[in-house]
Amino acid sequence: MTKAKMIFGALVLATVGPVTTAAAQTLSAQDLARRSIERRAIEAVIWGMPAVNLDLMLQAMIGTAKGRPNQIVYWSRLPDWKNQTLTPNPDVIYLMPFFNTKDAGPMVLEIPPADDGVINGTVMDAWQVPLEDVGPAGVDKGKGGKYLILSPNHSAAVPDGYIALPSMNYQGYALLRSILKSGSDADVAKAVAYAKRIKLYPLSQAANPPATTFVDAIDVVYDSTIPYDLRFFQSLDRVVQIEPWLGRDKLMIEMLRSIGIEKGKPFNPDANTRDILTSAAREAHALLEIRYEGMFKPYFDISRWALPAMPDYLKASQDGFSDPSAYPVDSRGLAFTFAFFTPKHLGHGQSYLMTLKDKDGQNLDGSKSYRLTVPANAPVNQYWSATVYDRATHGLIRDMSRSGRGSQSPGLQMKPDSSVDIYFGPMAPPGKDSNWVPTNPSGQFEVLFRFYGPEKPLFDKTWKLPDIERTAAH
Repeated sequence: MTKAKMIFGALVLATVGPVTTAAAQTLSAQDLARRSIERRAIEAVIWGMPAVNLDLMLQAMIGTAKGRPNQIVYWSRLPDWKNQTLTPNPDVIYLMPFFNTKDAGPMVLEIPPADDGVINGTVMDAWQVPLEDVGPAGVDKGKGGKYLILSPNHSAAVPDGYIALPSMNYQGYALLRSILKSGSDADVAKAVAYAKRIKLYPLSQAANPPATTFVDAIDVVYDSTIPYDLRFFQSLDRVVQIEPWLGRDKLMIEMLRSIGIEKGKPFNPDANTRDILTSAAREAHALLEIRYEGMFKPYFDISRWALPAMPDYLKASQDGFSDPSAYPVDSRGLAFTFAFFTPKHLGHGQSYLMTLKDKDGQNLDGSKSYRLTVPANAPVNQYWSATVYDRATHGLIRDMSRSGRGSQSPGLQMKPDSSVDIYFGPMAPPGKDSNWVPTNPSGQFEVLFRFYGPEKPLFDKTWKLPDIERTAAH
């Protein structure tokens, strides 16, 4: 039995207990009310995950990085472990324009042309539904463009020269990556300088746009990992208070009201309800962990690497949930427990594979040593990378000197056949420090393999990534 299943079983027995028909008839009104709140709170966690995920990133910007909505938080160097978002990429320069059209009105996001650099990314609404991709893999096709993020129910004509992005929500953000030409300090600096050509300003000031404010988060612990306790519901309440109810979510109005979240009213649960909500959040976490372990279906016939994506959610979100017969809330909730960002067109700008286990099917253990051999001719026209994350939080492992290695890592050693060995473990193998990623001996980890500018051999599987293998301790 897996750890997640044991936790889930214990939580169920502790908070709900086995209930027969006869036993249910003897439950007190208080017991029944508690069970009702627990069940609804668990569903609220799963349903609200993408919005809470985004709100936590916004709160980190406001509270830790000292920024505000309609500004851009960015990392002025390659991010280290202090970037505690979910499975971030430590090999690009990140920028996150957070927008709020409620008071400012439609917002303009200007993406520069792909001349001295490349921007790869997506603009998303408050539920991380993609409005559109930007950059060479997006609408502007690398020519640059002015993306106009519209307020809910916007009715005025869109001025000429703008790429209109209608949104049903006031809030949202863009996940933008400035791609490096190499991992050298000079190319990192160039990627930062290119990224700061991005602009964000209200359409109402387009005739004389104010300077865009860039908020540097490089030296702060920017923590938006998911808290499975009362803080989750406090975050969800913030979203409910500002965003309009969408037609697809009307069922949740009464369900949230029953756990104390109601538009226009303060969220102030009593001590008993706080205990129930905390217990429900933990149970939801255990349930999602079981689903997470079960989602990894091998992509190749030779290894355990899998696409970390749910096809039903991707299809629905990329279509704006337009299919009236499909609303994959469970898949959506699972996706945002370990990641942030939904591309409009997956696989055009980047693709991903993930694994939790070694070749023998054992969980990756931070106290042990491993090797991954990346075959020659990796199918990318930009770069590839392998990044390690804390299995418990899906963030970068704290207090580590580096989080991954890739084709652009300075000093990376290649073998005579052009393949590359990447090592994971608490200590570097002798002479292999430049190819080594440190792990935490007291925890488990997972590895995400990124393909930037993926090419045909990845998709037709004529190039295959083998399993991570245990090696002797060093």
